[in-house]
Amino acid sequence: MICDMVHDLSPIIFTIYGDLAVRWYGLSYILGFICAYFIIRWLAVRQKQGLTPVMVGDFITYGAMGVLIGGRLGYCLFYSPDLFLKFKPDFPFWGVLAVNEGGMASHGGMLGLVVACTLFAMKHGVSRLYLYDLVSLVGPVGIFFGRIANFINGELVGRPAPADYPLAVKFPSDITLWPAKEPEKLGDLAGVVEKIPGLSREMWLEAVDKFRIDPAARDNIHAGINEIIHAIQNGNTAAKEAIAPLLEPRYPSQLFGALGEGLILFIILFFMWRKPRKPGVIGCWFVILYAIARIWDEQYRMPDAHIGYQWLHLTRGQWLSVGMLVIGLVFLFLWGRRETLPIPGWGRGQNVKIHRR
Repeated sequence: MICDMVHDLSPIIFTIYGDLAVRWYGLSYILGFICAYFIIRWLAVRQKQGLTPVMVGDFITYGAMGVLIGGRLGYCLFYSPDLFLKFKPDFPFWGVLAVNEGGMASHGGMLGLVVACTLFAMKHGVSRLYLYDLVSLVGPVGIFFGRIANFINGELVGRPAPADYPLAVKFPSDITLWPAKEPEKLGDLAGVVEKIPGLSREMWLEAVDKFRIDPAARDNIHAGINEIIHAIQNGNTAAKEAIAPLLEPRYPSQLFGALGEGLILFIILFFMWRKPRKPGVIGCWFVILYAIARIWDEQYRMPDAHIGYQWLHLTRGQWLSVGMLVIGLVFLFLWGRRETLPIPGWGRGQNVKIHRR
């Protein structure tokens, strides 16, 4: 059975005006923070560790800022340091602020959360290890929504899969890499271009012929590629059918991540905290299990195009996760051996005691 599932989902939920629109990626962050608020509030009431229900809203605000700032700085630091030195006269002026260039990094978001929890703990006198545990429990919920949004956006695509793989997906966004990586394939898109109103097969082939020598032709090619993707996302069935034979089937790695790094990890940590645990232990298990899940998931995900594979044919994300795994094991050993009162679990019949540090 040959894969014929072409990704045609739009990243936009609805347009407000012009380029202003509500997008799935933004909604995923909102849903993640809303779920985090209610889960943390529920735990704060049951565990009575100094975090009152009134304080939860402020804590979520701290966490949101940590995720957003840390996620962006993490991407720039780990994946594209050149953005720190990239300035331009147009808004947003600085490459670090241009979130459309590269996006966010989950490892950076986690570091941002650590900083946010530490600052909040210092201000309110709550155990920082307890806060680490709380964000570690709800973090996979946000990751789940984020990976679903990645799939809808057609980004962070998977590696090539066998044509008969039952879950394989073909992503039209692949063609955005053709001008730089495989310009010889651009002519094959002529049959797709003719299915789109406003585009001409003859003008496309002429632009392809001049692609290497004429900047205007290159601009037309890039504009045409965006038009193709936009048309497919907006229901152009003819273009979708025409492009299908030109695309490679890929693993839906974003959905693998939503399950492994998100839903399954949350379920494991949630039931692990049913019983009392020493402060910091849930956080350590999150770091360990997330690292393992990410190393596995990245076996099915394409590395960043400008980075590629690294030592031992691993991706940058896998090496960062190896580091996380080591750190998680070290702190699990250290914090697990501390003589301290455990934090009550959420199950019934647990002893409720206040722990501060």
